[in-house]
Amino acid sequence: MAIEVITREDLNEFRTLLLKDFKDLLNSKPEQSKKWLKSIEVRNLLNISPGTLQNLRINGTLTYTKIGGTLYYDNADIDKLLNTNKTQALPTLFK
Repeated sequence: MAIEVITREDLNEFRTLLLKDFKDLLNSKPEQSKKWLKSIEVRNLLNISPGTLQNLRINGTLTYTKIGGTLYYDNADIDKLLNTNKTQALPTLFK
C-alpha cells in the first residue's frame, strides 16, 4: 500500500476547487417562483396591459382569487396557459 503525502498546496487547491463547485451550484440553482402572483407581477411577467389582464379574467382564460381588493393568480395556472397556447416552430427554408 503506497503512502501519499498531502501538502498545504494540495489542500489549498482542493479548497479553491471546492469553493468554486459550491459557487457554481448556488448560481445554477433555479430561482424558486412564488405560488401566488399579484396583478402587477403577472402583467410584468407576461408584458401585458391592465386591460388585457382584465380580459383574460373576464373570459375565463386566467383564473384568479380575490382577497379584499387584491387579485392573486396561481403561477401554475399561468404556466399551464402558456404551455397550452404553445405553437410549433416552423421549419426553416434556408439553412
